[in-house]
Amino acid sequence: MNDDLQTRIQAALANPQNLGELADADAVGTVGNSDCGEMLRMWVKFKQQDGKRVIDRATFQSFGCETAIAVASLATELIRGKTAEEALALKTEELAGELGALPPMKIHCAQLVEGALRSALAPAAVSPKPLAESKPIPPATAPTLLDSFAQPKAGGVKITFLEP
Repeated sequence: MNDDLQTRIQAALANPQNLGELADADAVGTVGNSDCGEMLRMWVKFKQQDGKRVIDRATFQSFGCETAIAVASLATELIRGKTAEEALALKTEELAGELGALPPMKIHCAQLVEGALRSALAPAAVSPKPLAESKPIPPATAPTLLDSFAQPKAGGVKITFLEP
């Protein structure tokens, strides 16, 4: 990895955005890559804006490398104000935002973030519910990523394994 990319990653890590659980999320997506042991969970909250249902806020938790954390931090900012369809249309390399092009050995980090985003938003993109009908997920059903490993719940978490 070149020094310029490492500097941009360190800058993103020095002040990560949207890190942590979002208790009143409308959607939650979790992905993992069994080959490298990384896991990422993303929470998304919607709002009504100009007659459209757009992403108001997104947060994440990650068991992963610095690059995955930096990409998730940038991606949660990037998708704010977009509809689920617009966010799902973003390409893996676009999610890396100001980090720029990632080297081949780090592309899986952006793919991990993309997978969590798709896991959270794919149901919303297929059949969006009006905002008034959206029910927040209570904290008890949206545990932290660590809680989901410690006390797995049957059918409560969707984990999508990415291809290596």
